[in-house]
Amino acid sequence: MLQCSRCHRELTEDRAYVNQGKVYCDNCLMDIGLSIKDCDPWATYVDTAGRKRHGEKGAAGMTDMETKIYEYIKGRGRATRQEVMHSLGLSETDLSLQLLPLMHSELIKERSEGGQQYLVPIA
Repeated sequence: MLQCSRCHRELTEDRAYVNQGKVYCDNCLMDIGLSIKDCDPWATYVDTAGRKRHGEKGAAGMTDMETKIYEYIKGRGRATRQEVMHSLGLSETDLSLQLLPLMHSELIKERSEGGQQYLVPIA
């Protein structure tokens, strides 16, 4: 187990972020003004490696909201961010934060079709 260097919360490897040699939880990382990026190859590697190491497939190991988002998009085959926000009652910021682990775990990706951006399931 790892521990956030700011709030001292215990973290699993797949929920810890390292910045300048210090370990942070996602909340503290945002509090210190750093952002987790959608297209972050290192985060994708860490998240997918962690999921493989734990034998997780599909939405296993995700939070309840991440699972709801994943299942909603998977059930429809594709969805816009606006559709997901409206259906699940999320703000744009909340949805973006929930999508990061899904994208980094390579469960969801965003692609353009006919000038519209869609979230689509990968797994």
